[in-house]
Amino acid sequence: MHRFAFIIHPLSIADIARKYRVARWLPDGLVHWAIKRMSPTLVSEITGIQSTTGATTEGWFIGCPLTARQLIEADPEQAIGKIVQSGKLAQELGAEIVGLGAFTSVVGDAGITVAEQLDIGVTTGNSYTVATAVQGMLEAAELVGIQPATAHAAVVGATGSIGRVCAQLLAPQVAALTLAARRREALEELADELSLAGSQVDVQTDVNQALREADMVITVTSALETIIQPDMLKPGAVICDVARPRDVSKQVAQQRDDVLVIEGGVVAIPGEVNFNFDFGFPPQTAYACMAETMILALEGRCGHYSLGRNLELGRVREIARLGEKHGFRLAGFRSFERAVTPEQMERVRQRAAQMS
Repeated sequence: MHRFAFIIHPLSIADIARKYRVARWLPDGLVHWAIKRMSPTLVSEITGIQSTTGATTEGWFIGCPLTARQLIEADPEQAIGKIVQSGKLAQELGAEIVGLGAFTSVVGDAGITVAEQLDIGVTTGNSYTVATAVQGMLEAAELVGIQPATAHAAVVGATGSIGRVCAQLLAPQVAALTLAARRREALEELADELSLAGSQVDVQTDVNQALREADMVITVTSALETIIQPDMLKPGAVICDVARPRDVSKQVAQQRDDVLVIEGGVVAIPGEVNFNFDFGFPPQTAYACMAETMILALEGRCGHYSLGRNLELGRVREIARLGEKHGFRLAGFRSFERAVTPEQMERVRQRAAQMS
């Protein structure tokens, strides 16, 4: 059996307060000061994962004591140092590969420096995140009556490591594609690459403009606050939010029953998995980035996998095949931590039909 670990961290002060109640009454600055001085900890043991091939694996959640804001805004060397400490704890426990969760996967050079300082394999999980996000959005779009081959799609955060490969996968499957990010030069470089393959592509640095005509949207930025608001979306649109923290405001769900927002990368895990930790998902489901680490352990692929800012399209396709081989699958659709109902689907279908 090959074992794995996965590094998690609190997204915000609110997450810390759920574990340490005293944090609710302390100034945010003091809480940040305190957790910055904490050491990585073992959060829980993960058991019961069994592939349809018969292979098994088990692992651990490791807690990296930094919030999303600290990981993004702190000195990169200090943040990477804390992630490396978390990886070394994984090594000591017996893990052969470790996954970098949430913002630990985007600090510095997206895992490369961390990998250089550990003696076990490292992955960000981004390859399987891409594969499941695109698959999920295309399936959801068809269920509400949108035909991808005639649809206009958009990728927000298109120049990031996940967004770029999402765009590469989507471009040949849709009628038109808008790429959105902050740096126009990088956008135009990606657009030129996709256009050479025959795709109709345009670029936008204004997210609002990028979404005006989009029937399908994948959003995967590293923003610390929501960037997509209710008035920015086309009626009947399907939005797959892969980002954590979320890119899509909760007000979209409250005010726009004519669009469908789904969470990207929610995967059903084969076997009788017990995470011994509640991260807000239904039993036996996990984020795709977590699942990638499990798949690689089941396959005995314990070297480095998804690292750096430029994911390989071939690896995205490979991990999708390996996931299918071991019995991993999309876990239906969820929107703001709730299952999508048939009624929601029908409302969006009706609006999409009206707009066609």
